[in-house]
Amino acid sequence: MGGPGADAASGGATKRAVVLVDHGSRAPEAHAVLDEMAARLRRRLPGRIVEVAHLELAPPSLADAIARCVAAGAREVVVHPYFLAPGTHAGRDVPAQAAEAARRHPGLRVRVTEPLGAHEGIVDAIVERIDRA
Repeated sequence: MGGPGADAASGGATKRAVVLVDHGSRAPEAHAVLDEMAARLRRRLPGRIVEVAHLELAPPSLADAIARCVAAGAREVVVHPYFLAPGTHAGRDVPAQAAEAARRHPGLRVRVTEPLGAHEGIVDAIVERIDRA
């Protein structure tokens, strides 16, 4: 009908979303960093829904963020754990919460990316910070 990425029901492009999820904090400045990253992603991924979520300590939860994506028309959600290392939160908690949220929305496809890890872009950012120190 509409080819890859097409929504079979409407014949149009599937609406996609991204959720950035971090640990959560009681410090508002920590949430501001995630909000800024989401704003930058919105500029780089026009047409995509981009939401933020926190695993603990502050709203919105991952389930709430995914529900907002669905309410905005998303049929696919990519959840990105905004963590450096593949620890318990990125490797277990985020995938489990994403799967549970997906079960609440029949027909929704939810995928979870790897955390940031030892990506070359992270190395570039560290070198830049070292050079500026």
